[in-house]
Amino acid sequence: MKNSTLLLLTLSLIFAIGCKKEVKKEEGTTQAMTAKKIRMELEPKSESNVKGNVAFTQEEDGKIRMVAIIEGLEPGDHAIHIHEKADCSSPDGKSTGGHWNPTGQPHGKWGDSTGFHKGDIGNITPDENGRVYLEFITDEWCIGCDDSNKDIVGKAIIVHAGTDDFTTQPTGAAGGRISCGGIIE
Repeated sequence: MKNSTLLLLTLSLIFAIGCKKEVKKEEGTTQAMTAKKIRMELEPKSESNVKGNVAFTQEEDGKIRMVAIIEGLEPGDHAIHIHEKADCSSPDGKSTGGHWNPTGQPHGKWGDSTGFHKGDIGNITPDENGRVYLEFITDEWCIGCDDSNKDIVGKAIIVHAGTDDFTTQPTGAAGGRISCGGIIE
């Protein structure tokens, strides 16, 4: 417990420091610019104990960095996806709708040339204590931009009970929704 608390505090500090950028204005003056960032909590669903924290940060190059720390997972792989709605109100997480798929692609593994949903992040494997640290970077997402095919605001992160098989349509047969967090600005 001490180690996970220390890890969370360290990551929070890194995020706080990393959000400030100095931009050269005119003739040697500087102006502070805050990077776009969303932090959220994952809450247990479907009578699980799975919870965590997720942060999305828009990098200087426009890419989005997602960092997730999740705990309370059972052994084995678990799928993690972005779903359509930031509504985690139902006890089973189904209020979030299906996978976020703004381009109408088939479900698949991230980056697959035959297609994948923008929300098909993949599988995570917990350590012996049921914890996962995930870092994911992509230019396929944005925070609060005007592109509905890329904007993650208003969506949700879902952790599933099972493994994404990357083939079953449209869900990957990943099982119940055991943790949920809305991506809200």
